[in-house]
Amino acid sequence: MLGEKAKRGEKAKGGGTAKRVRRPRKRHVQLSLEQARKPDGKHGGWRPGAGRPKKPGAVSHATRPSEPGRFPQHVTLRIREGVSSLAREGCVKIIRAAVKASHKDAFRIIEFNVLGNHLHLITEAGDKHALSTGLQGFEVRVVQRLNSALQRRGKLFADRYHARHLKTPREVRNALRYVLLNRKHHAAEQRFSKQWIDPFSSAAWFGGWAQRIRADEPWKRDLLAIARPTAEPTVWLLTDGWKRHGLLRFDERPG
Repeated sequence: MLGEKAKRGEKAKGGGTAKRVRRPRKRHVQLSLEQARKPDGKHGGWRPGAGRPKKPGAVSHATRPSEPGRFPQHVTLRIREGVSSLAREGCVKIIRAAVKASHKDAFRIIEFNVLGNHLHLITEAGDKHALSTGLQGFEVRVVQRLNSALQRRGKLFADRYHARHLKTPREVRNALRYVLLNRKHHAAEQRFSKQWIDPFSSAAWFGGWAQRIRADEPWKRDLLAIARPTAEPTVWLLTDGWKRHGLLRFDERPG
């Protein structure tokens, strides 16, 4: 017994060891973004219902689809909480100047309305990129000028803009009525005269009224004397298409 143990010890000292068998390395596969996001029980990924809950009225950050330039857009820009109302003559005057300075070959603001905490625009844009850069330029002009006038700093707009492409004459007419007469939508109990137009909108320069604007009050005469800040429409849906359903009347109310 002692002799056998000694022999085994001498063999171990001599460096006799068994060779290790190497296992083949597992091949790593690069997952696509969609595969990485989708839970499969083996990897991570999103979980249904996980993440910070969306605030009411929040705008999705999903990629915006690109639409042909023949479709105008209804754009809504919301103002951050804590900013005083923009529906004042001084603020609207600044926004008119920003509208006029924002027109480009591939981007134009056709109509607008300034409410207390948001803006409505009707725009034309050659494509998704033209819409994005055009609105970015408009926002920068508004922020720079209004922050100075309001003696404030920082962001003015709450989040990304909301844009809806208008693809039929009926959609365009409804959007024009909603934008130009939007104050009636927010003041349902208030009574307006039959010849009333919104002084904080582009109604004074809109060419699609069924009646002629009467310069029967000083503020109307002042508005009509201002050079048009908005651009003339160029796409068929805005120039002629929507008129198939009738011109707008002053006494209409948005739905």
